[in-house]
Amino acid sequence: MPTIEFPGIDYLALSPLLIVIGAACVGILLEAVLPRGRRYLAQLVLTIAALVAAVVLTIVNIVDGTNNPVFSMTGPTGEPVRVDAVVMDGPGMFLMAVIGVLGIIAVLLIAERRVAAGGSFVAHAAVAADSQADADQSKLPGATEVFPLTLFSLGGMMLFCVSGDLLTMFVALEVFSLPLYLLCGLARRRRLLSQEAAMKYFLLGAFASAFFVYGVALLYGFANSVQLVDINTAVRDSGNSQVLLLAGLAMLSVGLLFKAAAVPFHVWTPDVYTGAPTPITALMAACTKVAAIGGLLRVFNVAFANSGDPSAASLVWEWRPLFTAIAIATMVIGAVMAVTQTDIKRLLAYSSIANAGYLLVGVIALGEAVGATLFYLVAYGFTVLAAFAIVTLVRDSNGEATHLSRWAGLARRSPRFAVFFTLLMLAFAGIPLTSGFSAKFAVFSSALDAGQVGLVIVGVLSSVVLAFPYLKVVVLLWLSEPVEDAPSVSLPSFFTGTAVAAGVAATIILGLAPQFMLNMVEGAGMFLAK
Repeated sequence: MPTIEFPGIDYLALSPLLIVIGAACVGILLEAVLPRGRRYLAQLVLTIAALVAAVVLTIVNIVDGTNNPVFSMTGPTGEPVRVDAVVMDGPGMFLMAVIGVLGIIAVLLIAERRVAAGGSFVAHAAVAADSQADADQSKLPGATEVFPLTLFSLGGMMLFCVSGDLLTMFVALEVFSLPLYLLCGLARRRRLLSQEAAMKYFLLGAFASAFFVYGVALLYGFANSVQLVDINTAVRDSGNSQVLLLAGLAMLSVGLLFKAAAVPFHVWTPDVYTGAPTPITALMAACTKVAAIGGLLRVFNVAFANSGDPSAASLVWEWRPLFTAIAIATMVIGAVMAVTQTDIKRLLAYSSIANAGYLLVGVIALGEAVGATLFYLVAYGFTVLAAFAIVTLVRDSNGEATHLSRWAGLARRSPRFAVFFTLLMLAFAGIPLTSGFSAKFAVFSSALDAGQVGLVIVGVLSSVVLAFPYLKVVVLLWLSEPVEDAPSVSLPSFFTGTAVAAGVAATIILGLAPQFMLNMVEGAGMFLAK
């Protein structure tokens, strides 16, 4: 009787994922067994502890030099069989660590309850908006279910970055997307706008996921495998018709580009960023961007390029022209639309779209720009988290005051707030001595080395256009007369203050001394592809 060969599993390599997902499951149980008054502290401690442990263990894996699939087994004749469900390579582990660190900062914003009484989240999500029951619960502490939901989402993002096959990547996509759909609809104030944002995100995300899984099916039909390395081999060596290949690639790209908020799959971004609770907007702007671009880097470096075998012949087909057009449209539309915005959250939403275009430049440049793209993700993640943290502090009687006209002259009321936000705006604009300049310079330099001159020219010009709305905010803060009944800038608590301090510090350090981080991302190596 033939014996069943079970795969060997490297649990140390998997431990960051197991801890985050396991803590999320424990958090769900805590919601069932703990009285409501004790849930907040227990959930907060569990969430922070799980993320810190995940980051530490990821660093341990990096130091140990783990650079292999975490599943392995032997075939019928004793030869090794590769199972690429999860691949712990340098870029993947680096992205996991980045998501963990940015996730800790985002959780601090989610946990904030002093700036706004009860926090940013509604106490009971099932209560109809604008009803009497909704009014009655307005003074209750916010729901603590947001903590395990956030852990599930972060765990899915981590898995997405190290997925070695498209089926695992699809599972990870759904694991980190479904909690975000729920979290977007839990805003304490402007609940109808929040629920509308959640519904838009859910419906469009469902369509994008359908495209993704249909693309997986078509690529399986072409390569007889969903593993990225096998697809790469089939692309180079298979004599099959490329109809399934091209159609599958196109549909797969829809799902990936939707999460990255690239044009023309960006239409959800402004509404969702505006309607979602600001801490969740910060989580999406930082961590989801890292996961989406990390997935794009892995798929196109491993499956649809020659990174696994540099000596191999060039692919017989070329996907770069289409992605070049998408990157150009993303940079231009994001920059132009940002100029017209009058709400700070919508401005940052279109800024996120434009930055997705800059990151796509790194994706298109492939191996030559992987390190620079990773650096850009780190720099942008810290800056955007600090920006949204400050947005939560500008408040009036109705809550957050996000209309830019209300921000006029706020520097006179809170010079420290204005200095921090000015620094972040200058970083977004790519002004020298900030992390934004270092990140753009690294990506554009790598793209030039890869021969993407046209993309770099468009990127630089769109950066010039995009600088205008950022500088307009700076002028509004410092040189405009305050409006009557101007909003106040709340004194941040430890949680929000830590988030702002971390983002501002990273913006300064990565601008003045970026070489350490650049060396780190270059040392991460290439995606494991053979």
